Amino acid sequence: MTLVLDSCTFAYGRRRAAVLKDFNYRLPDGLTILLGPNGAGKSTMLQLAAAVTTPQRGTVTWDGLDAKSKDYRRTVAWMPQNITPLPSLTAREYVAYVGWLKGMSRDDAWDNAPRALSRVELSEHTDIRTSQLSGGQLRRVGVACALVHDAQVLLLDEPTAGMDPRQRRVFRDLLAAVKDEVRILLSTHDVTDLAEEADHVSVLVGGRLVQSGSTSEFLAHTPPGTAQGRAAEGAYTTLLESA
Repeated sequence: MTLVLDSCTFAYGRRRAAVLKDFNYRLPDGLTILLGPNGAGKSTMLQLAAAVTTPQRGTVTWDGLDAKSKDYRRTVAWMPQNITPLPSLTAREYVAYVGWLKGMSRDDAWDNAPRALSRVELSEHTDIRTSQLSGGQLRRVGVACALVHDAQVLLLDEPTAGMDPRQRRVFRDLLAAVKDEVRILLSTHDVTDLAEEADHVSVLVGGRLVQSGSTSEFLAHTPPGTAQGRAAEGAYTTLLESA
């Protein structure tokens, strides 16, 4: 089972150039980092995968399920870059509400929400209103929303934007803890988000994949003589310059 974008074309408006054209992608197991500069088409790719938008041509499927189906939407969870808190809802109420929207019964969603919050280390914030949570905490609530309804795919659009180094480390540890049970696709323009936990790396430039494979295959593009600790940056720069 995997998420597949098959020959997808998408443009914002009929007279505009396509952001993605005849685009193909298969999401592997584990944690995949989607690297690319701003405007490369990363958010569009994730929105197609999340069934937030529909391609003008091509198909998006999970194990044969069309992206337009309810079963697909229950399987795939999307966390946009900016999560808007619902001021009147606590973290538990927010997670339970999302679970209900994804097809869970109200009772099951309510009962399962604390466990999901515990897994993202927010047990002490269960009854805190979402409007009082920090940006990093809200993003962890977003992951809990995926875990509560047992999503099999988690799509994260620039999730570490605005986080300080400690918050990034906590978030990476969280993803490492859940990547064996849910496939994760994390988009970013910041190569520092490529941590050792990543299993795969895809690089998108101008709506085209210039690299997609294991992390070691990505790092093989590192130029000789690159300073220690800057291998990912070197590999990424090489791919951008050759695109």
